[in-house]
Amino acid sequence: MSYTPTTYDPYDFANRRHIGPSPNEMAEMLRVVGTQSLDTLIDETIPASIRQKDTLDWAPLSEHDLLARMREVAGKNRVLTSLIGQGYYGTVTPPAIQRNILENPAWYTAYTPYQPEIAQGRLEALLNYQTMVADLTGLPVANASLLDEATAAAEAMTMAERSAKSKARAFFVDRNCHPQTIAVIRTRALPLGIEIIEDAPENLDPTAVFGAIFQYPGTYGHLTDFTDAITALHAARAIAVVATDLLALTLLKEPGAMGADIAVGSSQRFGVPMGYGGPHAAFMSCRDDLKRSMPGRIVGVSIDARGNRAYRLSLQTREQHIRREKATSNVCTAQALLAVMASFYAVFHGPVGLRAIAERVHGNATRLATALKAAGAEVAPDAFFDTITVKVGVGQAGILAAAEQRGINLRKVGRDRVGISVDETTNADVIARTLAAFGITDAAPEGFALGFPETLLRDTAYLTHPVFHMNRAESEMMRYMRRLSDRDLALDRAMIPLGSCTMKLNAAAEMMPITWPEFNQLHPYAPIDQAAGYHLAISDLQQKLCQITGYDAFSMQPNSGAQGEYAGLLTISAFHRANGQGHRDVCLIPMSAHGTNPASAQMAGMRVVVVKSSPNGDVDVEDFRAKATQHGDNLAACMITYPSTHGVFEETVREICYITHAFGGQVYIDGANMNAMVGLVKPGEIGGDVSHLNLHKTFAIPHGGGGPGMGPIGVKAHLAPYLPGDPADGGEGAVSAAYSGSASILLISWAYCLMMGGEGLTQATRVAILNANYIADSLRGDYPILFKGNRGRVAHECIIDTRPFAEFGVTVEDIAKRLIDNGFHAPTMSWPVTGTLMVEPTESETKAEIDRFVTALKAIREEIRDVEDGVISAEESPLRFAPHTVEDLVADWTRKYPRAQGCFPPGAFRVDKYWPPVGRVDNVHGDRNLICICPPLESYVD
Repeated sequence: MSYTPTTYDPYDFANRRHIGPSPNEMAEMLRVVGTQSLDTLIDETIPASIRQKDTLDWAPLSEHDLLARMREVAGKNRVLTSLIGQGYYGTVTPPAIQRNILENPAWYTAYTPYQPEIAQGRLEALLNYQTMVADLTGLPVANASLLDEATAAAEAMTMAERSAKSKARAFFVDRNCHPQTIAVIRTRALPLGIEIIEDAPENLDPTAVFGAIFQYPGTYGHLTDFTDAITALHAARAIAVVATDLLALTLLKEPGAMGADIAVGSSQRFGVPMGYGGPHAAFMSCRDDLKRSMPGRIVGVSIDARGNRAYRLSLQTREQHIRREKATSNVCTAQALLAVMASFYAVFHGPVGLRAIAERVHGNATRLATALKAAGAEVAPDAFFDTITVKVGVGQAGILAAAEQRGINLRKVGRDRVGISVDETTNADVIARTLAAFGITDAAPEGFALGFPETLLRDTAYLTHPVFHMNRAESEMMRYMRRLSDRDLALDRAMIPLGSCTMKLNAAAEMMPITWPEFNQLHPYAPIDQAAGYHLAISDLQQKLCQITGYDAFSMQPNSGAQGEYAGLLTISAFHRANGQGHRDVCLIPMSAHGTNPASAQMAGMRVVVVKSSPNGDVDVEDFRAKATQHGDNLAACMITYPSTHGVFEETVREICYITHAFGGQVYIDGANMNAMVGLVKPGEIGGDVSHLNLHKTFAIPHGGGGPGMGPIGVKAHLAPYLPGDPADGGEGAVSAAYSGSASILLISWAYCLMMGGEGLTQATRVAILNANYIADSLRGDYPILFKGNRGRVAHECIIDTRPFAEFGVTVEDIAKRLIDNGFHAPTMSWPVTGTLMVEPTESETKAEIDRFVTALKAIREEIRDVEDGVISAEESPLRFAPHTVEDLVADWTRKYPRAQGCFPPGAFRVDKYWPPVGRVDNVHGDRNLICICPPLESYVD
């Protein structure tokens, strides 16, 4: 008998590691769905008229082959010591934070904490972040992060416009702001009709502006006390914004002490590597009376059902609605994972440690300046923290080259100066090599000297809360990080079936390269030839995304999905202006659109016209046609999501695109649901002119507890000339601080594409559709599925209608919280239809986990039937008391249902059960009693 070898390939990443169901399990699922094959299911789901003809053709790599390829590409980067500054600095990530936060799936696979009961750990870490920012800036309220310093400054400008009592229409920008900040502010101001006045602070006319932004320390190092300028602004009823540096503020007079209304900046140098531009957590803080105008997420303190302290997102309804067509900001813009890292950096070092680091940085800067001056160099400014400029005349190019030969990148400033910014990693050797580039061989003087007037010294305490005074033994730090992560439910514990959010596997092999120094130590403004590996990776990713989408070019700059929407609409506006059609400003948006869609259109200077939905949830084509006709001469664009927000492949998509083009508009297809299209449908071939892709959804970048994300935009060839420019040189249309956005996490999506291969990506889409239909059909008879296609199929997600239960007192929130007892994160609640649950299993979930989820929902349905039948009231049922905590388990049991039913419902693990640390959180209490920093010492007495 001849031996037959196995055909099993253990290195087939797509089918053995990324895609959850095995071939045998898929066959079982197809029987439930009632179809013969996966091909037949796809034919029944996706209209033949939009299916792509070609296949994605690149071959996959195994995990070990991928890592070898990544090592090869990393080797093409040259990592020099960058003293370029300009908002980016070398920093030391404590190994305990790298291992326990950045490399820990308990932290990086978590979702935005919309369900606070299962997010208490990350909410506490983000509250620590807010407290850190508020303390250091001297302003009482801070948000839980923004995208980068440049976009935070732009957000501050629009916040100032909303808040100022001045009627002026101009905004003053300190010419000492970082160039990329000025570029992004100009981009944001143009469509909003805001005039930008860029000048020296001493030339400010407070009566001519509604607000002003000052950089402190300035981009070239200048330290200025802006108290008098801020007082003058307030006299003119204008708002003062200070862009600042958290490390410097451990030594320097804080913006709050100068009277600033808003402070912004980046927390990058608090242990977050430069990563060729990101991701990093920006910050914003403000006066207390401005807090309800502040963009972004704000973590607050509330109580749970037992009166225990519980954290939550405050004012969180803003997240979904975002003032819609009246919006001037987009709050789906956070960098939670990086904010958590920065907050732990502050906990790790404490106030004394941070001050010691700042003193070391400043001391090295003064030593360097003293040595340069002693050699006859002209050094400015007179007062500085970590940055100086040296006048070198015609020798500029030679000195920059000499420094590069010695492994140092300096900053080119104008035609005759060189900038030097020292940082936490600067040591005596770096100082010596820097001086050698100027031809100076004498050692820098020892000792510490203050490089700014004592009147600029900080005289207030900061980081006084006990969390910043923990015992800093690594054992204690490690345990604190573990305690917080154990309070959370992330993708490493259970399925997160969030519709529209695509919580899929973030493979370890995809994550590993972002911590390699060849990738994470590069400065975003380093000479381009030092980043050859990055450009190779990004170029190949762009080519693959073009092949996937049918577009001709991609900009990788937008560093969130909301930023991608905004950038795409700006590109459309720039195209119309270039063609003499600048009056086109109407954007047609369906009622079911993401809240970010109308917000992005408003930010791009467009007028939102809402299009009705048909009874089946599709876009009402006749209403669309009527409004396109009505606004024809002014039609700029339409924004549609495909497959639809209701989880269906609408048959009329080509007709909608045709109507838009017939009236001279451009079609924006929201890429939020691209996970249902990869390999099967190309948005650029069905009529789309531009789309953003949520790489943190379809292309495997982890959500990180609410960021990082990436939202690059693909465009057809006619729009390519109008993509965002380079922020570093003031490029028109720049939307982020770095040209390639959060470049380091683009490596994750590239690795995902390389390991999946074209065929694997297509199979992932097919299985995502199978998993969603399997859930929909498994729940038949228990829950209505709200929308389906013409042949009874859903796309990659389905909407469960829970509204019929409301007449018995059971709410959608009751079901969502009860799922926590079963060990699940709830699906997306009440969107796009109030009172529903939108479920998206993704392709990564196994049949066993999906079955566990279905079991949980069926058990909940039985509890609802008990309420319907009068066996128990909704108020007395486990639905209303959910989620159940350990405290509930051990307390005296007086409820109308058994203890086991409440605490161990079907679907929940017995041995490994997840216990939420708090009961149901009181949202109303939290909004009425808004506390956004760590509670005071007195509250810890009990």
